[in-house]
Amino acid sequence: GKPAKVAIVACMRKLVTILNAILRDRKPWATA
Repeated sequence: GKPAKVAIVACMRKLVTILNAILRDRKPWATA
C-alpha cells in the first residue's frame, strides 16, 4: 500500500543521509 511505500522511501532517504555524513566525516567507526 501507499503507507508502506512512504515508509520505504523515508528509510532510503535516512540511509542516504547517514552514508553522506559518514563519507563527509570519514570517522573510524564508519569503516569498522
